Amino acid sequence: MLQLYKDTCFECSKLITNKYSTSFSLGIKALAKKFHDPIYGIYGFVRFADEIVDTFHQYPKEELLNKFRTDTYQAIEERISLNPVLQAFQQVVHQYNIGQDLIDAFLYSMEMDLEDHRYNPQLYDIYIYGSAEVVGLMCLKVFCEGDQQEYERLVHPARKLGAAFQKVNFLRDMKSDFVDRGRVYFPGVSFHQFNDAQKRQIEADIEADFKEAYEGIRELPEGAKFGVYTAYRYYLTLFSKIKASSYQEVLGHRIRVPNQQKLTVLFKSMVRNQFNLL
Repeated sequence: MLQLYKDTCFECSKLITNKYSTSFSLGIKALAKKFHDPIYGIYGFVRFADEIVDTFHQYPKEELLNKFRTDTYQAIEERISLNPVLQAFQQVVHQYNIGQDLIDAFLYSMEMDLEDHRYNPQLYDIYIYGSAEVVGLMCLKVFCEGDQQEYERLVHPARKLGAAFQKVNFLRDMKSDFVDRGRVYFPGVSFHQFNDAQKRQIEADIEADFKEAYEGIRELPEGAKFGVYTAYRYYLTLFSKIKASSYQEVLGHRIRVPNQQKLTVLFKSMVRNQFNLL
């Protein structure tokens, strides 16, 4: 009966993923079935930590994050948790040998969000590494299934893909990050003085990240390649919409990709995958 509990915990992480992100849900569905539960387990963990610092404004966020950290490490040490998200995550940690250094870096970036930082280049790099790049590395651990040589070979492009995704999110969410949370992540950028030149500079940086990430996607194991490529194409579509928008539009509202267009991205990715055109 313990297996029923474990299965139910992964179902909880799957529900979280589906509720919070249609894009990542589509990407996970495009992975080989053996990867579904572990990636759901990772997403559920990072999503709930992010929720604490992003939306629990009327609650003691620092206290809650500290408790989440303590509960995470206890779940990993004891290999069991009554928190279904942490139960699923600790299983993934042990099965795929996800290092504590990656977990530490992620939780440190979440802690950084408890303060209204004005990011300099060093803090910006630290934050992106912990909040996004290490999540990609956790997923890469799953995809490589214990092949450390393959993992090491793909670390750099995996980090670049995570960085590209996060920077696109920063552009997309500039208004809500500033208005709701008092944050501007881009170094040297003021929300009220943001301009077209700064937008183009940020976009050039993102394009470079995407270019390096793509080379790694092509080298991923077959069971992972299509799903990661689908997420990559979705973010490229979102990025194209942002590039086509003025800086005033970026500041004015959250730019989105309609669900129908996401399905189109999935279909085109499927065709390219079937014809080995990735």
